[in-house]
Amino acid sequence: MTWLNEGLPHIWLPYTQMKTAAPPLAAVSAQGCRIKLADGRELIDGISSWWTACHGYRHPHIEQVVIRQMQTLPHVMFGGLVHEQALTLATRLAKLTGMSRVFFADSGSVSVEIALKMALQYWQNKRQPNRNRFLCFRHGYHGDTIGAMSVSDPEAMHKAFRAYSTKQYVVDIPSDEYGFAEFDQLLEGVHKNIAALIIEPLVQGAGGMKFHSSDVLAELFRICKKHGILSIADEIATGFGRTGAMFACSEAAIAPDIMCVGKALTGGTMTLAATLAREEIFEAFLSDDAEAAFMHGPTYMANPLACAVANASLDLFEKEPRLQQVEAIEAQLQRELAACEGMDGVVDVRVKGAIGVVQLEKARMDKAWLKARFLEEGVWLRPLEDVIYIMPPFVITPEELARLTGAVVKVVGKLTKAT
Repeated sequence: MTWLNEGLPHIWLPYTQMKTAAPPLAAVSAQGCRIKLADGRELIDGISSWWTACHGYRHPHIEQVVIRQMQTLPHVMFGGLVHEQALTLATRLAKLTGMSRVFFADSGSVSVEIALKMALQYWQNKRQPNRNRFLCFRHGYHGDTIGAMSVSDPEAMHKAFRAYSTKQYVVDIPSDEYGFAEFDQLLEGVHKNIAALIIEPLVQGAGGMKFHSSDVLAELFRICKKHGILSIADEIATGFGRTGAMFACSEAAIAPDIMCVGKALTGGTMTLAATLAREEIFEAFLSDDAEAAFMHGPTYMANPLACAVANASLDLFEKEPRLQQVEAIEAQLQRELAACEGMDGVVDVRVKGAIGVVQLEKARMDKAWLKARFLEEGVWLRPLEDVIYIMPPFVITPEELARLTGAVVKVVGKLTKAT
């Protein structure tokens, strides 16, 4: 294939050591939960294209909306102009989340940058500029841009940039009464320097698929509110049904001050994200002073095509049984991944919503070997840190999901015997 042979020497792949990595696979089409490769192979997608394709690929309703929007208004700048799709989407997101204001962006990392800037300027506008640092958590991941890196686990994937990242307060997520007492005591001493807490509610994703309970999340928010610290919920990965509820925050009955959404917002069709804020946050930027306005504006923010697709995705959550499908996926993952429990080298098996995780001893992790074995099984899975995880499209059939779980059980068994 000319495009493949001529193009490969010019690309730079993400999270990849280009000197030693195997060549990437050439995808030529996708349908439902399957990706077709140029060599004729077909893979069941077990990670929803980085956790985005919740409705699978090429859902007819989304395709029809894309075509219709392309023929009317594919793009227009959002500075001084607005359009129906963005305003409709903002209204729907506000109703779904209880957050009254929506600031659109074009990627999850940018939505986090916006959230951080909102929190910082909120306190500047409140005449408390010393509140200029953030409280974040080990194993957290919030994106690859500079600000997002600074509130992610410094020991994770951004070690090369430590010298350039703002130093934040990084702590473990408390898990018991003693831990919460220490957390409360820490905030008692430093709360006047903290702009906001930022957390991935219920599931820390790229930092190792770590879970915490809704009770833990609620207590974290309660203590922060006690000390007057704003809260930022990064629902980029957890939002839109992935953990079982439409948003992870709702499971814990918490109301953040700022929320970031992305990934599955458009059902994996186009890039779009948003930062949502409570009205009180928005009102702090209202002033006769022009300098008090929020100065941020991605070029493609509120792209009409992307907003139309997001509205179509929300249509599907209303018309099709997505949360019931997540419930069924959760039950099947619990049932079928249980076979890995007790295997040599397996540290933990855990499931939350449409997320299944098998955690291995780090010494047993050979990502290249694992990826190759999964391809042999006809499934698309990419191990992360010390975990093998499944985050399938919500429309996956029981048979397709069984192929994924069966591949994990089989390959983990081979791995533990081989080592």
